[in-house]
Amino acid sequence: MTHFGFGGLSNQSARLILCAAGDNEGVNMQQRSLGRQGPLVSAIGLGCMGMSPGVYGPADDTESIRTLRRALDLGVTFLDTAEVYGGNGHNEELVGKALAGRRDEVFLATKFGLYRSHSQQGYAALIVDGRPETVRRAIDGSLRRLHVNHVDLYYQHRVDLTVPVEETVGAMAQLVKEGKVRYLGLSEPSADNIRRAHAVHPITAVQSEFSLWSRDIQENGVADTAEELGIALVPYSPLGRGFLSGQLRSADDLPADDFRRTLPRFAAEHFSRNLDLVSRVRALAEAKGATPAQIALAWVLAQGKWVIPIPGTKRISRLEENAAAVEISLTPAELESLDGLANAVSGTRYADMSWVNR
Repeated sequence: MTHFGFGGLSNQSARLILCAAGDNEGVNMQQRSLGRQGPLVSAIGLGCMGMSPGVYGPADDTESIRTLRRALDLGVTFLDTAEVYGGNGHNEELVGKALAGRRDEVFLATKFGLYRSHSQQGYAALIVDGRPETVRRAIDGSLRRLHVNHVDLYYQHRVDLTVPVEETVGAMAQLVKEGKVRYLGLSEPSADNIRRAHAVHPITAVQSEFSLWSRDIQENGVADTAEELGIALVPYSPLGRGFLSGQLRSADDLPADDFRRTLPRFAAEHFSRNLDLVSRVRALAEAKGATPAQIALAWVLAQGKWVIPIPGTKRISRLEENAAAVEISLTPAELESLDGLANAVSGTRYADMSWVNR
């Protein structure tokens, strides 16, 4: 994909250091078009999954609500949630509380079609359901929990391989006609399913994992297809589920119930090798007066004009640090150096890759 750099500020290094410390008055949050036909949204969004317990360890609703409201103050107005996050709609309810009185400031995305069976563990507990009747049922529940009358962007969380994507997207398109949804998206689709869905109704955004150490969408046609069709790419986990932030030293730093303990790249046999990758990101960050997380996000932002990452956090300090990444300009040589890190990654994204690029 083409690299699109951003111009930096003359006192960039000093501002970035202040931002990482919590002084964000100088951050000028940029906006990007959500694809060829989509609206303008903040260039960096906020993934809300980790604000619910049971994913990345404990979570505190009060702290999370403060973080969500601080995001709006910073101009980070592209928020991402899903009905499955936290179980029983907890995450959507949390986001709904935080948005009370501020709905007009937000571009709100949620997802449907991925459910958890309480009788199973791990990947076996995940159930994908793309039936049209599920589409109609799910949106009403999401609107109720979010306390809104419409969702700006509605994703199919995973393509259901037992239901033609045309049928699912056809039902989603009806929600647009009814005013319950403004734009449609797909999460972790294959290139073929993107084309099939887009032929039924315009797909505005594709959400996939994409970062310095997760680049499969650049190899399997997903990124090229999105760019060809004018669809925005919304990378989740653009910080490698926190690994690229440089804050983790070993798997023991993760809470006992942290989902990342199940991922190959966080396993002992891969962890130390991946720390070497982070050390190379940290070296560039120090040279630019930034943090590893900011460099990792700046690389993602440079991958295309319609690439809009949604790093997740439940803490204001990390939110402010991430927001400041929009002010970093990477040179062609720096981008090339970071591109080469793909060869240093140890371990796969998931133990079971059947759940992605469906």
